[in-house]
Amino acid sequence: MLLHKRQSIFYILQKIEIEFFSTLVVALSVSFLTFTFSSAIPEMPISVPAFLGTAISVLLSFKLSQSYDRWWEARKIWGSIVNESRSFTMQLQSLVAKGNDNDIRQIAFRHIAWCFSLGQSLRELDPLKNLENYISEDEIKNISTHNNKPLALLQLNTLQIAALKNDGKMDIFSQIQLNKTLANFSNSMGMAERIKSTVFPVTYRVFLHFMIYIFVITLSISLGDVNPMFETPLLLIISSSFFVLEKTATLLQDPFENKPTDTAMTTIATNIEINIKQLLKEEDIPNPFPASKFYSL
Repeated sequence: MLLHKRQSIFYILQKIEIEFFSTLVVALSVSFLTFTFSSAIPEMPISVPAFLGTAISVLLSFKLSQSYDRWWEARKIWGSIVNESRSFTMQLQSLVAKGNDNDIRQIAFRHIAWCFSLGQSLRELDPLKNLENYISEDEIKNISTHNNKPLALLQLNTLQIAALKNDGKMDIFSQIQLNKTLANFSNSMGMAERIKSTVFPVTYRVFLHFMIYIFVITLSISLGDVNPMFETPLLLIISSSFFVLEKTATLLQDPFENKPTDTAMTTIATNIEINIKQLLKEEDIPNPFPASKFYSL
């Protein structure tokens, strides 16, 4: 997730380098053809590229809005996971009978593992990475056979809570309350997986790029009387601004792809670990996850 730090201009330009050079080739080619066949090419009213520019602006606004909605929904999902995680730990401490601190610690640590595993899974990385710090080897072997590792971790917590109720270490109402919180975790996971599996229409981006190149061509023809030394940089600046906005929308539309614009799931999971361990009065409290130059993981 991007932070309030200065972002390198080279990072931005790198994202549109292909479009930049493509626009340069198109602009130079059209300028050459316009100059060579000036008598055969009719004058292009400036209203034509102006109309196309307006249409592109509307399409870009729509895509930016929809992409930001996907990104913001992902952030809200993880925000709810943070809140529910704190509540879950305090519920365990208040609803489970005294003398069962080991069970509470085991369930809480398994939940920390779930947070990290979910983030890794959404990013299509190893969902079992570093889980040995929170759960036993037997449990790692157990969940390794599941396709959905975070779901398997939720199941283990659900079964252990059921065992506590059956052993008389909590009443039925406490079990219902804890199961409700676990169901909220499952719902949050499902919403994140829905965003991950729902692809933004690729044809929208292709059509938008096509319109931008048409805009460059028509504007180049309309500015046929302008010196190419001034015309070409002007076309590059205008088209690059469109491409930067389009690339920004493209990066925001996929908040779980292990990119700088991602939801900072590792950082959030680390903060959840810190909160839970402090509630449990553990001694090995980790430091907050370090941020990169201009984003956090």
